[in-house]
Amino acid sequence: VDDGSTDNTFNLLREIAAVDSRITVVKLRRNFGQTAGLAAGFDHARGEYIIAMDGDLQHDPADIPIFLEKIAEGYDIVSGWRKRRIDNLWLRRIPSRCANWLMAKLSGVDIHDFGTTFKAYRREILEQVPLYGEMHRFIPALASWHGASIIEVPIRNVERERGASHYGLSRTFRVFFDLITIRFLLRYLSRPLHFFGTVGMLSILSGCGVAGWLVADKVLYGTEVMRQHGPLMIFTAVLVLAGLNMLAVGLLGEMQVRYYHEPSRRAPYSVERLLRAQSEESTISE
Repeated sequence: VDDGSTDNTFNLLREIAAVDSRITVVKLRRNFGQTAGLAAGFDHARGEYIIAMDGDLQHDPADIPIFLEKIAEGYDIVSGWRKRRIDNLWLRRIPSRCANWLMAKLSGVDIHDFGTTFKAYRREILEQVPLYGEMHRFIPALASWHGASIIEVPIRNVERERGASHYGLSRTFRVFFDLITIRFLLRYLSRPLHFFGTVGMLSILSGCGVAGWLVADKVLYGTEVMRQHGPLMIFTAVLVLAGLNMLAVGLLGEMQVRYYHEPSRRAPYSVERLLRAQSEESTISE
């Protein structure tokens, strides 16, 4: 995949594809980002197994047989682990280690290196995972929701000879926001009312509790509630209205989930294998 390069990359790839029919070159109209580039590669790949690598020559093709061995053992995703990184300690390695620890804890997927692109996948798993934003690094987390089996293998981290990394602080923030999205999707994708309903009910109960205290203060002690607790009354109304809004959002979310599954007949489960009399099929249902 040529993700909008401005050098001679596409011409070189075209020459290679002209002499090797196994190669497919996908040239994007502009630079859409790493996630979109990977999605384009996945969509146009034709094999049963798909291995993704960066184009900066920091991934060693000699590691590919290790990935294929693990796929042959039955794993759905084989993730590379840059166990001995050669990047700057303070600017890259320590922040990356902290980020990977946080991703593992929030996603529930126990791997050390979410950031590397060097991974092997079964095609049917990728067909279930939506890619947008910076979601490429969360493919294992999203796939785990569908029951994918994941293993991690150490890979060589080759020093980059040319060019410079485009990863910076701005991308770190985008990854953090995507991480929040992933956490929400993994827990509440099929039950949004559980989240919004809980928050809404807590808000409503809090508002009702404060309102009850104001009524008791008025009845028992004759307090002029409007004069002495005017701001608190407004806050009480805000709590109740906010809670009702959260409940409404949850109900709308439930309607969206139903709309997502029913018209397209997407199943809320993932079938790994289907056994029938004298037959065995591998199938995937969304």
